Amino acid sequence: MPLIKSAIKRARQNTVRQDRRKPVKTYMKTMMKKMEDAVKAGKKDEALKMLAETYKAIDMAAKVNILHKKTAARKKSSMAKLVATK
Repeated sequence: MPLIKSAIKRARQNTVRQDRRKPVKTYMKTMMKKMEDAVKAGKKDEALKMLAETYKAIDMAAKVNILHKKTAARKKSSMAKLVATK
């Protein structure tokens, strides 16, 4: 537990920011997992429909600085590649 006043404030800010970012990150992970499961199940048309929504989730995470923009681009590319190969 922090003792210094500025450290106490920093800890409080970190928990608030963590709570603010968490839904975006979990939504992104959920969409990626759903798309991977759809591809593994052989539902290519369903995966294609989910691709746009997955892109949106990844872009939102990059916008809120949860992901670096190049990491987001890499994730989007891997999702597109996953759908294209199956």
